[in-house]
Amino acid sequence: MKVVLASLMNDEFLKDLTETFPDVDFAVANSAEDQAREIQDADVFFGMPSRDVFVAGERLRWLQIPGTGVDKAVEIPELVNSDVVLTNARGPHTNPMADHVMSVVLDFSHRTHEMMGDQRDRYWSTEKYDQRIAEVGGSKMGILALGGIGQAVARRAHAFGMEVYAVDKNPFPAPPEVREVWGLDRLDDMFEMSDWIVIAAPLTTESHGMITARHLGLMKPSSHLIIISRGGIVDEDALLDTLKKNRIAGAGVDAFENEPLSSDSPFWELDNIIISPHASALTFEMWEGRRQIFKENLRRFLANEPFLYVCDKVAGF
Repeated sequence: MKVVLASLMNDEFLKDLTETFPDVDFAVANSAEDQAREIQDADVFFGMPSRDVFVAGERLRWLQIPGTGVDKAVEIPELVNSDVVLTNARGPHTNPMADHVMSVVLDFSHRTHEMMGDQRDRYWSTEKYDQRIAEVGGSKMGILALGGIGQAVARRAHAFGMEVYAVDKNPFPAPPEVREVWGLDRLDDMFEMSDWIVIAAPLTTESHGMITARHLGLMKPSSHLIIISRGGIVDEDALLDTLKKNRIAGAGVDAFENEPLSSDSPFWELDNIIISPHASALTFEMWEGRRQIFKENLRRFLANEPFLYVCDKVAGF
């Protein structure tokens, strides 16, 4: 049996795989050219293949996406219409991404980004921050999509004394950290009442462009928007206009629809946005967790056991 390794590879992990699965033929393929060649007779592909690479696979049975988002994979019609099982690595990213959300919350509430600027300028002014620092306890957080990321955010926000609400496509009984979980019919209500809105939904055909200028217009002038899962869910032109006109207090954006964000983007010029380069999850533990999910799924594949984290190729997650 042949496995193509096109992601998350290092010498230590390759050694681990070859020692654990001595009967498997592993082929490391970093370039698209190598991937297209190696996938032809492969049973398994670990990575995110292009459409050209995928269609070159003549006997592929399983595709493991190294991350959690499968939006690029389900854009390949041949994959969606095939019997190839699609799995992802949901889980290892949730804790660091939730940590990042809280770092943005605390940054805005305690004006840390302004203080760093003052530090660089060697400027000391206690009066500047008098009554401009806000307590997060008692504020309301609304989370769009209460999956792994959303629940990890909720646990942290609850620990800070925040009131947490959520809207999910498929609402379910609220976990202890969440006051209520509503369906999409309460999305407007959540935007109106929340001091902090966190976008934690996967990017699908249904969620693309879901948050419009109308939703942003419902937010309180003192509220903040945090985009942590995927770009493209929030109308970025509307967000830019909202921030430029100071209709909300600020936004933290870790994911844009088109990345990297161009150097001439007007978002860079705003002082009420915290931009991070889609890096919120990039811890050592996250990368290692994704490797171990693949290793466990490979063991299950060889043992004919059910996979971890099988994705719905039609739903897109």
